[in-house]
Amino acid sequence: MFRREAPRLVAALTRIFGVHNLALAEDVVQEAFARALEQWADGVPENPAAWLMTAAKRRAIDVVRRERTARRFAPELAQLLDSEWALVPLVDAAFAPAAVRDEQLRMMFSCCHPDLSPATRLALVLNLLCGLGAAEISSALLTGRAAIEKRITRGKTTLAEASHLFELTDADFAARLGDVQRALYLLFNEGYHGASARGAVREELCAEAMRLVALLREHPPADTPGTHALAALMCLHAARLPARIDDAGELARWIDQDRARWDDALVREGIALFAQASSGTELTPYHLEAALAVAHAAARTPAETDWNAIVAIYDQLVALAPSPMAALGRAVAIGERDGADAGLAALRAIPERARLVTHPAYPAAQAELECARGDHAAARKHFESARGLARNDAERRYLVRRLLDACPEEAGSNVVEADGRILRLHIDEDPEESER
Repeated sequence: MFRREAPRLVAALTRIFGVHNLALAEDVVQEAFARALEQWADGVPENPAAWLMTAAKRRAIDVVRRERTARRFAPELAQLLDSEWALVPLVDAAFAPAAVRDEQLRMMFSCCHPDLSPATRLALVLNLLCGLGAAEISSALLTGRAAIEKRITRGKTTLAEASHLFELTDADFAARLGDVQRALYLLFNEGYHGASARGAVREELCAEAMRLVALLREHPPADTPGTHALAALMCLHAARLPARIDDAGELARWIDQDRARWDDALVREGIALFAQASSGTELTPYHLEAALAVAHAAARTPAETDWNAIVAIYDQLVALAPSPMAALGRAVAIGERDGADAGLAALRAIPERARLVTHPAYPAAQAELECARGDHAAARKHFESARGLARNDAERRYLVRRLLDACPEEAGSNVVEADGRILRLHIDEDPEESER
């Protein structure tokens, strides 16, 4: 609820208070949610979003009445705020659905201020528009938490110093659109790959990213082929979410996923969006990642996967937008197409491989490839490294199961799994010690 509603409320309040009072807008939203926690103890209201909006509106009116002479509010609204009769209609207008939509868009593009570094812009969008905390953003960007906290603080300071939010008709709209798209892409990835300790899959984050991309598509200047490609990518991956968790609630390996559980409606929508994205001459990384998703969606069984096509798309992706994660995906695809030795060689050749040392996907990929080539001792070492880097219990349990399933000879009968940990039992000849 917070992740979905707080950004909408902050955007509406910023219209009333002015961007220089951004901290005040966030405080009012926090107060509304704190009141909700108290008053909803005996039951959530029928329309919780409307309840929160009403609470935020009432608090906004109280703040303006109390501080209208002491605080400078939005310059364009200052005269209206001086009139008591205009205050309530003004607040009501700021919370109207169309106004909230436009203010969220303005906030998105304001976060991509040219005085901010690209990394700070991304952190600010993820924090203000998507409700992610510093820990989640640091994992999504493969950056330390302290650095992310500094970027968020710096970004909010820059916004507060601005005289107004970005106007959607400004000349640099197209330049800022790419940063907004990137931030929403990272938000979806956070939900799909689950860097949070709360779980390996967080469908609410995926849904929020898709909602914000739909918001972009409703605004004609933002409804570009790149936006269509991003929407297609999200739909095609979201279609596979029901199969990522098995009946026992555990992460399922891609080859073991029940593809009958894929959401066919989302697959069709994703393919239709991909067709729209293919118009014109623009080619973005989202086009290529969507093409990868289309290739996987076309295979109704793992054996039908066209690894030649997938490797070819990855070749284009790492050429267009080099990144360690794209190179990792390419190496895994090469391993599927050409064998484990070729996959391991591609892993070792990844540029900036050092950026992957804190991500469990890299040692997990090494482990799977070592298993495929029969070196179970090396596979066990990499599985245990990956387990140590796992970001939540679901990932840890998955990696332990993979070790026990893929390397039974190496694990042996004296290795068991308990709560995502690998326990090696040491058998002593002393009967009393053995029993203990």
